[in-house]
Amino acid sequence: MNLEEVMAKFHELFVDILDEEDIVLKYETTADDIDEWDSLTHVQLIVAIEKEFKIKFTYLELEKYKNVGEMCDSVVEKLKA
Repeated sequence: MNLEEVMAKFHELFVDILDEEDIVLKYETTADDIDEWDSLTHVQLIVAIEKEFKIKFTYLELEKYKNVGEMCDSVVEKLKA
């Protein structure tokens, strides 16, 4: 999968979990950009992403991500491994 495909899947997951059809995800998007994205939904998003892509994030990885794009880049790399 490439970055665009991963971003598209992320969008589906965000719409589903945040129950917000109008979400616009960009590489630079952070939790500060989406009102519905709080600590609880953050955990739900991480679990859904891990399940969807059959991957696991480490705590250190999750701590370093600054935006959606960096997390997507990590997913792409994990899928290549």
